[in-house]
Amino acid sequence: MWLEKVSQGVLCVLTPTGPRYVRPSLAERLYLLWIFRNFSTLPVKVLSRRQQRWINRLCAKYGFLSSLGFSEAMLIGTLEQRPPVELGNLRLRRPSQGVSDAMTRFAADLQQRS
Repeated sequence: MWLEKVSQGVLCVLTPTGPRYVRPSLAERLYLLWIFRNFSTLPVKVLSRRQQRWINRLCAKYGFLSSLGFSEAMLIGTLEQRPPVELGNLRLRRPSQGVSDAMTRFAADLQQRS
């Protein structure tokens, strides 16, 4: 089982759209085996910033594979949440006026009922 993980292992990344799989190189599989040495599933928050960036680059480099053809023995580990992708300078949007108006009316209704 361990040899199968070293030779053909995949990393499972749980994303909001479902599980995705990454097949890294041999050296990267060895490093992932070290990261997941004590646990089969890890949340992103327990990884160091360096490890989070490394896994983010790994996902970007190889992309995701379909789950067809993977056995449980090939699974190196499961990452519970993909690290956020750095998007650079995004302009923050304010909520639309319609949402603000609706919330104000809702709050006023609640106060009248009380």
